[in-house]
Amino acid sequence: MQKNNATVTNAWCFYDWANSVYSLVITSTIFPIYFSAVAKNADGSTRVDFLGFHLESAVLFSYAISGAFLIIAALSPFLTAIADYSGRKKMFMQLFCYLGAFSCAGLYFFTRETFTLSVLLFVLASIGFSGSIVFYNSYLPEIATEDEYDRLSARGFSMGYVGSVLLLVFNLAMIMKPEWFGIAADNTSLPPRITFLSTGIWWFGFAQYTFYHLPANVYHRKPKGSWILNGFKELQGVVQQVKDLPLLKRFLLAYFFYNMGVQTVMYVATIFGIEELHLPDEALIVTILIIQLVAVAGAYAFAFLSGKFGNIRALMLAVVIWIGICVGAYFIRGEFDFYVLAAIVGSVMGGIQSLSRSTYSKLIPATTQDHASFFSFYDVTEKVSIVLGTLAYGAIAQYTGSMRNSILALIIFFGLGLVFLFLVKGKNTEESKQKVAERAVR
Repeated sequence: MQKNNATVTNAWCFYDWANSVYSLVITSTIFPIYFSAVAKNADGSTRVDFLGFHLESAVLFSYAISGAFLIIAALSPFLTAIADYSGRKKMFMQLFCYLGAFSCAGLYFFTRETFTLSVLLFVLASIGFSGSIVFYNSYLPEIATEDEYDRLSARGFSMGYVGSVLLLVFNLAMIMKPEWFGIAADNTSLPPRITFLSTGIWWFGFAQYTFYHLPANVYHRKPKGSWILNGFKELQGVVQQVKDLPLLKRFLLAYFFYNMGVQTVMYVATIFGIEELHLPDEALIVTILIIQLVAVAGAYAFAFLSGKFGNIRALMLAVVIWIGICVGAYFIRGEFDFYVLAAIVGSVMGGIQSLSRSTYSKLIPATTQDHASFFSFYDVTEKVSIVLGTLAYGAIAQYTGSMRNSILALIIFFGLGLVFLFLVKGKNTEESKQKVAERAVR
């Protein structure tokens, strides 16, 4: 297949447009607010019963995310290896996409009476989202040349930010002005539940454009025998290659630690604003909109910086800014401070995500055809870091009684990520890339 085909690369970017509504509506804005409201008891307390456990709702939210990503981290290496061997990568991507989209739509039925089932649907939606992403990311080195990785990755994230904001604005209009949509003003639970339904429909619908144009079997593989058995053999081969790639391993260590901080902030920021700062829902929504819009410029800005100074140096700058964000978050007190911090978060959120994806693509051996398997290591690193990050955040908050103390742990994670990035500094040159490829061939 010819690389840099405009139709294919546009379709690839469009999946960010399709799935990012999950991250914004379900993870960051409307769902956490609705979740907190449903979980609040008549006496004002926020302890809930879930499968026999009695937890604070914010802690349960954090643990639900951790559980979802732990499951996908365990499954990802095996499923990607099977996908590589069978040439059915797009099929696996579709299956996870549909699981996530239909689970989001199922949250339409989220009430106090369906609390346990709804939390489980939230977990399934998270599994669907994260499961589809690993196959989606692995298309990057197959559809584009290396000089296009940074720009294309940034374009994908930017499209995701823009698309998700458009749906969020529509949903906010329905929540704030339900009478415009023929909904009684006193039916306060219906508008947010419709947003969950619309998220699933948006995700499922726009993904069809991506699936129509993305190639199904780039390397025209024709599997013979057991997919599962040969998939395991495929995985063993990739594991051996990874062992011989020191730069890739160092980068994964760096990514593990700084992503632990980044993703934890993204997943618990809204809950932090609700529980710790007692901000009104409107302030939280405005904050998220600020982050999303600034992130568009941030993604392209860091793609530009990587072109000038190299990927690793640009990532190091982003991590330093994240450390400053954590320090600011620990001392934050009011609504205006939260807005300022949100703008700074937005400036580095898109940049560090898009640049991490493209940097990893550059470190994968040019000779390999097992891109999904290689990206499973990136995906597992990401998911395990989210699991440990959100678990640490929730546990510290639970045992100390303050989420501010959890913020301090994130500074440690970012600091360790910076140290390992320094060990990769200057190594992402063409000469080093050639050595990586040579190691993979041996």
